[in-house]
Amino acid sequence: MEPATKKPVPKPKKLRSLVWNDFERVKRGDTMAAICKHCKNKLNGASTSGTTHLKNHLLRCPVKNNLGDTNAGISYGKRLTSLVWNDFERVKRGDAMVAICKHCKRKLNGASTNGTTHLKNHLLRCPLRNSLASASDTTQRNLLQIYPLNNNVLVREEIEDGSVEPDSLIPDEDPIPQHIEQSRVDLARMIILHDYPLNMVEHIGFKRFVENLQPSFCFTSDTVMADCMQIYGIEKQRVYEILDEVPGQISVTASTWTSGQDHVYLCLTAHYIDVAWLLQKKILNFVMIDPDTEETLQLSETIITCINDWGIDSKLLSLALDNYSTSDDVASRVKERLPHNRLLPRNDLFHVCCAEHILNVIVQELLGALHDVIHKIRECVRYVKSSESLQQNFNDLYQGLQVTTSHKNLCLDSPTRWKSTYLMLEAAVGNRIAFSHFQECDSNYVKISNSDWERVTAVTNYLKLFVEVLNVFSGAKSPTANLYFPEVCDIHVQLIEWCKSSDSVICSVALKMKEKFDIYWSVCIRLLTIAAILDPRFKMKLVEYYYPQIYGGSSAERISDISKCIKDLYEEYTNKSMAFSSLDHGYACEGQSSGLSAALSCVDNGSKDRLSGYNKFVHETADTQYEKSELDKYLDEPVFPTNIDFNILNWWKVNSPKYPVLSMVARDVLGIPMSTAVTSYSANNDGDRVLATHWSPLSSDVIQAMICTHDWLQTELEA
Repeated sequence: MEPATKKPVPKPKKLRSLVWNDFERVKRGDTMAAICKHCKNKLNGASTSGTTHLKNHLLRCPVKNNLGDTNAGISYGKRLTSLVWNDFERVKRGDAMVAICKHCKRKLNGASTNGTTHLKNHLLRCPLRNSLASASDTTQRNLLQIYPLNNNVLVREEIEDGSVEPDSLIPDEDPIPQHIEQSRVDLARMIILHDYPLNMVEHIGFKRFVENLQPSFCFTSDTVMADCMQIYGIEKQRVYEILDEVPGQISVTASTWTSGQDHVYLCLTAHYIDVAWLLQKKILNFVMIDPDTEETLQLSETIITCINDWGIDSKLLSLALDNYSTSDDVASRVKERLPHNRLLPRNDLFHVCCAEHILNVIVQELLGALHDVIHKIRECVRYVKSSESLQQNFNDLYQGLQVTTSHKNLCLDSPTRWKSTYLMLEAAVGNRIAFSHFQECDSNYVKISNSDWERVTAVTNYLKLFVEVLNVFSGAKSPTANLYFPEVCDIHVQLIEWCKSSDSVICSVALKMKEKFDIYWSVCIRLLTIAAILDPRFKMKLVEYYYPQIYGGSSAERISDISKCIKDLYEEYTNKSMAFSSLDHGYACEGQSSGLSAALSCVDNGSKDRLSGYNKFVHETADTQYEKSELDKYLDEPVFPTNIDFNILNWWKVNSPKYPVLSMVARDVLGIPMSTAVTSYSANNDGDRVLATHWSPLSSDVIQAMICTHDWLQTELEA
């Protein structure tokens, strides 16, 4: 009998994936288990199960992620294994990684924490890549294959030398449950929408709350940050597409922000009127700038870089800046760097100064010049409100005087907020008689002369006008450019009157205020007036009403100048429309001019036209109505009533078929923002442009992502 041959013992299969550096593979009975070296959690370690579930566990492992893995992900070798990287170049820009499309050169987030979903989505829409891809090229199709991110995720295995094994595509046997994935997205969106701090997910109360709902839901502030950045990448691609489809031109505002750490940020916002004739805005960038660098150069370079990255340089119509002292130089530098072949109006519409900024400048000039008398009023109010007994004595005195005017409660102001100073002065002026009698009864009371009271009364009236104008600017839900002209003209007329004051102090400060106002007026008057003319309630009538009050004897010349300005603008849009028409449709008769003469010249010479004589007669005796432009027809029609609820954008939407070219002018001009105040992210501040405290410690890229995405998502919720 032959001895039994001993079966060879099979060698254990070599573990090739780097994921095993974080797992210990042990045999438990007939099965293999993979034990996490960090949290000791046991998972399936069979070779037939692949390693995707192990990788997913490491992404969620709370112990590992708390040990300093700030990337919230894991690196499996130096090579990028996803097929999507065949179409992207991954480069480092500062502290961030950028993925540059090899086809259209668009820049997307290339951080490893963001995954590749946004890159795959871009490839599906990339116009250059899709035009170059050949459906018959098998190799090209394989390279551009995009695998779905669902419960049947396909992954690529690596071997130890970093190369990729092409046949190791295996199904995921332990995917992340769909409701867990959705919960992670919802958590990230909640933090973005409501401006919660990222580290709220580390708070013990929040963790207990989530554990009671779903014990398997594991996350850290780093994983939530990665989810927020991924949402930012997806939403940014959507904004790219929206801006590409804007029917008219795009205007941009640039405003500066500060933070508690003395950092300075530039907030860049795009404004446009969409195809439905709705005024829209999108915050494009929120970038840190160096306060030590020359301001004009840095601002202009930052703005140019941002608008080029978004691809709107050829559609940029205007630029509004909040600091009028440097805005002219910045606007000039930016305009010089724009494409020279862009089909945009050549009129002086590009540079826009912020209306609210100049309003604040002249108010501060007023308050500064009359600081002493305002300080006296402030001290009087503070003294009366220093105790309940003094406050009661003051009220009793007011009631005993039987003043006919309505009583207003005294209030102290915040010196940095001029609207609160107006409210303090208004209440004090209303209690002037009581204050005059109160100083006779109390020796500690600050004495205020009658001349001081007269100046305070004058200052209060001035501030009242500015508050009313500011309320018009900030109260409109869609502050189109036409709203500003009558308000700014009222300020101009009042400044002219104040300069004639018999009080030398008031006259002196009024002259200084007007000097600053005139700088703004010289830059923006044409744009303000054109926007008002495009309001069917105003047209030229409002110009003819205000200009004589402002310019006096030279008003006729000024009106003629602005009339020529809007006609030139209309002609430029007409030429632009004809250029687009010729590119898209061609001329009806090649080599011939348009109009009735072109139609006559296109008659078939080989056939006898019995009406040729009649056509010639009509052409020679044509009435002026054939030569009347859309602008002339619009201006000749009666103005629309002003005492009804009026939506100017809806009016132009309805009348755009009647005025096809003029409506293009209206769409662009009315969409120009005349103030940067309506553009800023403001959920976490009370009016000041100061970044919320909990954002300051984050990197500038994360701050930009959170603020921009908040604006984009908030806009959708409000729609």
